[in-house]
Parts: sequence; C-alpha cells; structure tokens
Amino acid sequence: MKKLKKVIEQYGRWSDLSVYIGRIETHIELDFSHSLENAKALLETIGKEICTSKGVELVATSSINGVLKNAFSALGYSNSNLVNQISSALATIGQQVGELRNEIGLTSHGKSLEEIRERNDRVNILTREFLIDTVEIVSCFLIRNFENENPRIITEIAEETIDYYEAEEFNDFWDDSFGEFEMGNYSYPASEIFFNVDKQAYINEYKAFMATENIEE
Repeated sequence: MKKLKKVIEQYGRWSDLSVYIGRIETHIELDFSHSLENAKALLETIGKEICTSKGVELVATSSINGVLKNAFSALGYSNSNLVNQISSALATIGQQVGELRNEIGLTSHGKSLEEIRERNDRVNILTREFLIDTVEIVSCFLIRNFENENPRIITEIAEETIDYYEAEEFNDFWDDSFGEFEMGNYSYPASEIFFNVDKQAYINEYKAFMATENIEE
C-alpha cells in the first residue's frame, strides 16, 4: 500500500493508520480474513474521523456503508449527482469488504476444520489484490480531499528552514518520550538522533506536533 503510506507520510495527523496497513500487508496471503478486517477498520476510521472533524453525527449502529456515505457528504459531494453516484458505489465496495470478511473470517461463525483450512482459498490472490487496491484508492481519495479542505495550520515547512535548536518545544516532547541513547562514552538525546538520521520523518512529526499544539490552544 505504497500510495497510502506516502499520503500518510505527507499528512502526519493520519499516522496512526499505519497500524492497519501493517496488518493488512502481513496477512494478505496467510489469513486474508484478517487483512479484510483491518481494511474495513481502515475505511471506517477514515470516514469517522472526517465526519467528526466536520461535525457530522453518526449513529452508533452506522454500517461502513453509512459511515462512508456520510464522509463523502461531509466533504461536500452530496450535491453532485455524478459524484454522489461514485461515492455511493465506493461506499458499497466498503460494505462488501465487510460482508466478505464475515464470510471467510475464522471467528465470525463456528466452522468445521475443513472450512478453516479452505476459507483462505475462497478468494484468489488477484481478487485479494483488487480489493486491497480498491480500499487503498478510496482511503487516499478521502484523506487528500479532506486535507485540501482542511489544511493544517502549518502546511509547508521546507527541510532547509528547520533549525534543530529552534524546535525546542518539540525536541523536549520527543526526548521526554524516548530519552537518551548511550553508545560507549557518548550519549545523545532521541530528538537529535532523529533529526540527523531521518530529517524528513523529523519534519513530519514536528508538523504533526505543532498542529496538535495549535488545535489545543
């Protein structure tokens, strides 16, 4: 799910979705029902986050179809017949992902030993890849559209403009979380290592931290 990973890397507020992506990729061949379960959760989380941010209330019993339809509506697509039809179709795909997960899932219903052995073969690898690719496309579409409508307070920070020593608040937060690392007679704070080893990742986390601080204020 390289496209979705890049989108998440670009918009740090969605970084928690990486948990779902890892589970989806890990189990796609050995236990596809687990991948589907996390694909369904991925879509629901994105949809609910958009609805919450836009002030759209969801009923507790909302299906994944309902969540995604409300998310598209919250993004302003409900007034366009064509886009509404597309969003409904994509939402239906999300619903089908949930239903397929229930059909082949190991714990959704009692199964015989033979059914347990065969359940993963009910969906061939091409179909699995198609379903996961579809989930990825829908996820990227929702996130990008939401971010275009709701850019973070700090949207662009060029790599060369960040001075480690000027990001004192973020560095303190990072060091409080991860401490210092000792190597022989040397000791370095986590933030300094982070800045020098992977500057782009440092920037992404810095942007996400500053956005959170500004929202809380």
